[in-house]
Amino acid sequence: MKNNQQSRQQTPVIYLQPSKGWLSINFKEIWRYRELVYFLTWRDIKVRYKQAVLGIAWAVLQPLLTTLIFTVIFGNLLKTPSQDIPYPLFTLTALLPWQLFATALQRSSISLVGNANLITKIYFPRLVIPLSSVMAALVDFSVSFVVLLGVMAYYRYWPGWNILWLPLIILLALLTALSVGLWLSALNVQYRDIQHMVPFIVQVWMYASPIVYSIDTIPGGIWRWLYGLNPMVGVIQGFRWAMLGGDPPDITMAFSVGMVLILLISGLFYFRRMEKTFADIV
Repeated sequence: MKNNQQSRQQTPVIYLQPSKGWLSINFKEIWRYRELVYFLTWRDIKVRYKQAVLGIAWAVLQPLLTTLIFTVIFGNLLKTPSQDIPYPLFTLTALLPWQLFATALQRSSISLVGNANLITKIYFPRLVIPLSSVMAALVDFSVSFVVLLGVMAYYRYWPGWNILWLPLIILLALLTALSVGLWLSALNVQYRDIQHMVPFIVQVWMYASPIVYSIDTIPGGIWRWLYGLNPMVGVIQGFRWAMLGGDPPDITMAFSVGMVLILLISGLFYFRRMEKTFADIV
């Protein structure tokens, strides 16, 4: 009897109260639910490859086939400059961070609607859902990264000390996907046609990023600064530099990082504002 009373006394009591302000993100609470982030991430990974014939091989085939197509069209036919780097390697080093971003963005944008059964039944920080969707994209990236190392070895390119910046660049790509995903996932709860717009947005965004062409083709001055407002410009430019060396990222990297911070803060701002309506609308 005493043990039961002691266990009741030790069980924490959680009081649910309306938050004050629009950006009152309780990061301690999110850390308390870190196991839920892990299990939701693992569930997304299993669902993605469940009953898939090729399974994890898609993470290898997708960048390789895309690189092959881009090499034939832009490298061989159009003779696109590639900073004196073999064009397949030039493209592949850009496709990896791009596909990490694109996969994370597409998953996070529909994550709230896809987890409607959880949102309407139990309480947990809603930010956990898009966060776990973004984290799940790291599995494909890890497999593709091994392929990139193999291609680099084939062309006899070896990473230098620049590779120490790679974790920060990967984090920047994830933050970019999360910041945009917060906006789209919250909007998708109210306007379901958002999920149909996301593939088109991703496709247009890809050609607005320096994947098949070098950033050197963009004129300097104000045009280069405006181009740097695309946050993936800094991510791709930084990833190429970290893996292949060469000239370090220019001022566009600072503009890209600044844009990511703006999108992230405003995304948290909007997500927190709309969070109270998710269970009623979804």
